[in-house]
Amino acid sequence: MKRQQIRKMFLLISLLLFPVTLYYFSPALIVDAGLQGILNGSFLVFCLLFLLSIPFGRLFCAYLCPAGGLQECVFAVKEKSPKQGRRLWLKYGIWTVWMAAVIFCYFHSGGIVAVDFWFETEHGISVSSMQSYLIYYGILCLILIPALVCGKRAFCHYFCWMAPFMVLGTKLRRFLHLPGLYIRVGKPEQCIACGKCAKVCPMGIDVVQEIKSGTVKNAECIQCGACIDNCPRSILKYGKNC
Repeated sequence: MKRQQIRKMFLLISLLLFPVTLYYFSPALIVDAGLQGILNGSFLVFCLLFLLSIPFGRLFCAYLCPAGGLQECVFAVKEKSPKQGRRLWLKYGIWTVWMAAVIFCYFHSGGIVAVDFWFETEHGISVSSMQSYLIYYGILCLILIPALVCGKRAFCHYFCWMAPFMVLGTKLRRFLHLPGLYIRVGKPEQCIACGKCAKVCPMGIDVVQEIKSGTVKNAECIQCGACIDNCPRSILKYGKNC
């Protein structure tokens, strides 16, 4: 089975499990738990994503993110690349305000007094009541609408509250010169600028421009390997030191 088929299979599984895992990716529950001085599941998951991003970058986004799986289902309807530039900073603004709220909540409650990984879930399952179903479908709409209006994984580009953790982890790895997964360019001069890499990129990155720099360092890259698998000159490969 080809790598991209395996990747999409994992994304589909993660999407099907989203009613179970929803609360473990919830930024709102961290605020709620923080007001009670509780360290909840989503807090621990976000910390884990940050730590794993140091060696693996945003590989979680490529293989295991249910929001990514949902948006890739939209590709058959809307396959254009979303506009990038300054708009990409929107998610960092959202993340900064949310992080400030989390810090305030834990400070206001007097710090961490308990750990409850299953906080607000029913036997570990997120969607188990009418209220949680309404929240679930509301989240689905929040993810789907930007992708339908703006293009490929637009929610990831503009609104995702998890992406900044992984971007920071990747930048920390580069700052400390630690080994980690990245996409390197063998011989940039062999690129024929056919555009196949950019066309298949689920994040809509202009990979041809990245090739000119000798490595794909775009913060939106999720290391999915689609560009590697579709390069006719095979000049794109995985590397482990960047």
